[in-house]
Amino acid sequence: MANDRLRALEEVEKEIAMILQCAGNIVLELSKDKHNASLLDRQLVQFQSSVSRVENELSGQIRYLTQVATGQPHEGSTYSARKDCQMALNRAEYAKVKLGELGRTCEVMLDQQQQQQQQQQQQQQQQT
Repeated sequence: MANDRLRALEEVEKEIAMILQCAGNIVLELSKDKHNASLLDRQLVQFQSSVSRVENELSGQIRYLTQVATGQPHEGSTYSARKDCQMALNRAEYAKVKLGELGRTCEVMLDQQQQQQQQQQQQQQQQT
């Protein structure tokens, strides 16, 4: 699937080269004092058809990329699953950090309670 997409883009690249060549031929022919109308017509038709093919193929590629990037189910695409997995890992890491902070806070509170209890016991022993 990915290889087909790459091959299609290579074909688009060749079509763009053809478009540039046709445009150059048209400009060259128009720069002459006496230009060949049939050559201009052929070059223009080839230019227009190449532009149309490039537009169609690039539109298809953009539709494909839009579909993949929005997380819609797509045959052969693992983007959505990988994105979901990465987000789950990020949430798990965040939860781990927050639980660690909570654990440290609990330890500090327990230490404070133990210190208070020890102080109270010492005060009671001193009073007796």
